[in-house]
Amino acid sequence: MSPYAEPQLLLPHAPARTAPVPAPASLTPNWFASVMATGIVATAAVSLPSGAAVLRPFATGVWLLAAALLTTLLVIAVRQRRTVVRHATDPVMAHFYGAPPMALLTVGSGTLLLGPDLIGDRAAVAVAATLWVAGTLTGLLAAVAIPYLRFTRHATGGTGEAFGGWLMPVVAPMVPATTGAPLVPHAPAGQIRLTLLLGCYAMFGLSLIAALIVTTLIWQRLALHTAGPARTVPTLWIVLGPIGQAITAANALGGVAATALPHPYPQGFAALGVVLGVPLWGFAALWGSLALAVTVRTVRRGLPFALTWWSFTFPVGTCVTGTSALAAQTGATLFRVVAVLLYAALVTAWLTVGVRTLRMLRPAPRRAAG
Repeated sequence: MSPYAEPQLLLPHAPARTAPVPAPASLTPNWFASVMATGIVATAAVSLPSGAAVLRPFATGVWLLAAALLTTLLVIAVRQRRTVVRHATDPVMAHFYGAPPMALLTVGSGTLLLGPDLIGDRAAVAVAATLWVAGTLTGLLAAVAIPYLRFTRHATGGTGEAFGGWLMPVVAPMVPATTGAPLVPHAPAGQIRLTLLLGCYAMFGLSLIAALIVTTLIWQRLALHTAGPARTVPTLWIVLGPIGQAITAANALGGVAATALPHPYPQGFAALGVVLGVPLWGFAALWGSLALAVTVRTVRRGLPFALTWWSFTFPVGTCVTGTSALAAQTGATLFRVVAVLLYAALVTAWLTVGVRTLRMLRPAPRRAAG
């Protein structure tokens, strides 16, 4: 089944143009993208090179909202576990099993950054570590299982089927690589800390290389076929996710490498954050420009709302954190300014998509009898 077979893509049970279906009635994995987006609005705020202290109360409130959303969706998922598992047979929806792990990890990252003010350092580290372990294990499972299903059960042989959603499972391990960095200093010194650091770097490589392969397939599809139906266009923005997350991870891990690795490796890994990060940032600028141009063109022709619109948020958030990391490492005014501008765009997109999602959840008005 092609991802362009309208209108089933990414809407719970394909309500098409009829009355919207509330999430509790039909939970699909891509609902967790709302948690990812909300969580990164919080964590990106406190990573900004300017204004982070002013935005901290706002970031704390948004993080609490993300935690509440995560809890709600997990409860619904447990209640609908048989339905949720069935989505693995859908060649489109199965890719979005990468969203729940990333939702866990994003909320966990916010707990470590913002939680100490509310629950104390020890509790924040404990909660963050628990969510990190859960998100890492499920993310690695998705990174292996979903491509395996694609190779053996979902494959149809068409080169024009690649779309941004294919990145969701393979990018999932990049998030624990990023969020694991601030946990490294809290791990017991010695082999445990070293294993955690090296494991994060291994997940960094796993995700980045796989994401580059998938991105090549998406570029090929765009060049040889079309951008696809309007509902799929927002998924082009997902490509920014692994790029921005890779820049963030490289700099975050380089900053803690000295706590676990002997000389001279910490210096090399610290330099890698900038040496690799700046070229990746350049490609992110290129892809972002192309995605924006295609999106504007699609909006002019008509872009109906779907849960794919959440693709406008989390990937941009990773570019905010990646740009902020480069600003901190290089002191470049360019990165400082762009980070703030990108964050403003992120918040605008988050508010817009959030409002549209809430409207979608409203019960349809009943028609008067007769």
